Amino acid sequence: MDVTWGPLTPDDAPAWAEFAAAVAAADRSGDQVSVDLMTERLANPLLDLERGTLAARVGREIVAVGLAPVRHAAEPVHLMDLWGGGVHPAHRRRGHGRRIIDWVLATAPELHARKHPGKPLHLQLHVPDDNHGLAVLAERTGFVPTRVFQDRRRDLTVPVPPPRPSGGVTIVPWAPELDDQAREVRNAAFRDHWGYTPHTAESWNRSITGTGVFRPAGSFLAVAGGHAVGCLLTHHRPAPTGAPEAWIQVVATVAEWRGRGVAGALVSHALTAFRAQGYATAGLSVDADNGTGAVSVYERAGFATFRTRTSYVHVRQ
Repeated sequence: MDVTWGPLTPDDAPAWAEFAAAVAAADRSGDQVSVDLMTERLANPLLDLERGTLAARVGREIVAVGLAPVRHAAEPVHLMDLWGGGVHPAHRRRGHGRRIIDWVLATAPELHARKHPGKPLHLQLHVPDDNHGLAVLAERTGFVPTRVFQDRRRDLTVPVPPPRPSGGVTIVPWAPELDDQAREVRNAAFRDHWGYTPHTAESWNRSITGTGVFRPAGSFLAVAGGHAVGCLLTHHRPAPTGAPEAWIQVVATVAEWRGRGVAGALVSHALTAFRAQGYATAGLSVDADNGTGAVSVYERAGFATFRTRTSYVHVRQ
C-alpha cells in the first residue's frame, strides 16, 4: 500500500501507542508506551500538532513519526529535544527517517521563531548506541555527537543498604504542598548542568509531578532547617520483562549541600520504598560527564549501565 504523510491528530493516540510499542520492542528501549501517555503527549500545549508533527501511514497504521515540540524556556539557548519514535522496524531503510530529519530541519526554525524569537536554536536527538543507522543519518544531516547518557538499572531483589541521612537532614515523603520546593531545588541544582532549562510551575506539573506516570509514594525530599535541600521524584514504567519498574526521573541536591551524602540518602531511602512497594527493578538516566559526582552515587547504590545513548546536537542559529 502507498505511504501517506501528514500531521498527527488528537485521535491518533491508539495508533501511535501501537507504533511506539513496536519500536520500543525492536530497539529494546524500555520506553513507556500506553494510550494514556500518548494522549497526554498529543495534548501538550508546547506541541503544535498541525505544524510540529509528521507521521507516515500505511492505511490506518502509523509507520513513522517525527515531532518537534518547542520548550517553555530558552535559557541560555532553545534546546529542542526531538522525539516521536522514528520508524517502525518493518518499514526501515526506505527513506522515512531521512524525510523526517529533513522536515525537522526545515520546520524547527519556524516553530522556534514564534516561541523564542532572537534566541539561539539547538536541535537535540538522542541516539541509542546500538542504532548505527540513526547515528549515521544524524551525522550526515549535520548533527554532532555532544554528550553520552547512561541508562542504569538496579535489581531490587538484592538487599538495599539502610538509608543513612547526612547530619541535620530529614527525608520526608513528597506532598503537594512541597512540590514548589522540589521544583526550586531541581532548578537550583541543575543550573550548572549541560542543557539546563529551568522548569516553570506549569512545565513541572506537565512533565514531572502532574503526569499520569508520576509516583508520589516513591518520591521524597531531603529537608534541613525547614527547607528542602534535595529531592528525588519517581515515575512508573514497564521494564523489558514486562514487570513494572520504578524510574527515578529527578535526583537533585542544591550546590551548598553536595558532598554531604544527601543524594545517596535519598536514593537509598527510595530503593527501600520501592522494594516494599513490590518493584523488582529501579532505573535512572545520568549524564556520563556529570560533574557533581552523581555517577559514583549511583554506582555505590548498585546501579549498573544497561544502555548508553549519545546526544547529537545540530546548531541551527
